Amino acid sequence: MVNSEGLPLYTRAGDGNEADKAVFGKILVEFKKQINFDSIMVCDSALYSQENLQLIKDIKWISRVPMTIKKAKELVQSVEIAEIDVSEKKSRAALKLEGYKWKEEIVNYAGIKQTWLIVESKKRKESDLRQLEEQIKKAKERVEKLLKELNKEKFNSPESARYKLKSINKKLKLFEIKEIQVSAENKSKNSQTICQIEGVVHQKSSEIEILKKSAGKFILATNLVEDKKLEPSEILSNYKNQQSCERGFRFLKDPLFFADSFFVENPKRVETMLFLMSLSLLVYSLGQRKRKKPIKSS
Repeated sequence: MVNSEGLPLYTRAGDGNEADKAVFGKILVEFKKQINFDSIMVCDSALYSQENLQLIKDIKWISRVPMTIKKAKELVQSVEIAEIDVSEKKSRAALKLEGYKWKEEIVNYAGIKQTWLIVESKKRKESDLRQLEEQIKKAKERVEKLLKELNKEKFNSPESARYKLKSINKKLKLFEIKEIQVSAENKSKNSQTICQIEGVVHQKSSEIEILKKSAGKFILATNLVEDKKLEPSEILSNYKNQQSCERGFRFLKDPLFFADSFFVENPKRVETMLFLMSLSLLVYSLGQRKRKKPIKSS
C-alpha cells in the first residue's frame, strides 16, 4: 500500500495461490489497526465483493466495480451520459479529467449505501470501438467459414440438420446463421434420404449496439455518501491517483534489482527481500518528492 505520492505505507508478502478477493478486505482491516489516520482506501475491482464490503464497512473506500455484477452491466449498457465541462478554471486537476464524463447513481449493494459513478473515457471509448470493429470482422470471417462447412454437410433428416445449426448458433455472439431452406434428396441404391441445409449470415445488431454503448465506460463506487459525500471529480481523481501504486510495483519488478535471479526457498527470506525492496522504494519516493518540490514552487 502506498499514499498518493507513491510512498509505501504497508507491505505484506502473500502466497502466490492466494486469491486477491479473499484477502484484500482483511489486509485493509489489518492496515487500519496498525496505521490509523483519516484516509480513503482506493482499490481495484478485486476488493469489490459482498464479503469484503461488509468487512470494511467502517473504512472509507473507493473501488472499481467489476462488470460481472448484473446491475453494473445493465448501467453501462443503458445509461446515457451528458457532456460535462470540468476544465472551466483550467487547473491542473481539471485538465487531468478532460476527456471524461460521468453520471452518478445511488446504489445499495451488500447492504451498504453507495455512490456509483458511471464514467466514460473518450480515449478508452475510441480504443474499445477500434477493438470492437476488429472483433466484428474476425467474428464475421469465422461465421462465414462455418456456413461454408455447414452447406457441404449431409444429414439423415431435416431435424438433425436444424439441430446442428442450433448448436452452431449457440456458440456465436455477434452473428448467427439463419436457415433459408432444408433440401432433401433420395439415393436410389438404398432409398436413403440425404438432407442439406442452406443458410445466410445475419448480424446481431442489438448485441453490437449494446457493446457500442458500453465502450469506454467503467464504474467507480464509494461508501462516502450524504454528509461525507465526495464530488464526482474527486472520486475520479482519487481513483486515477492509484497509478502511483502501479509505479511502485514497476519499481519493485525492475530488472535492476536482479530479484528474478534469486531463489530463496525460505518464506522468511522472501519477506526479508520484500522488506529491503520496499525500503528502497521508500527512499526512492522520498527523493522524487524532494526533487519535485522546487518545480512546484517555481
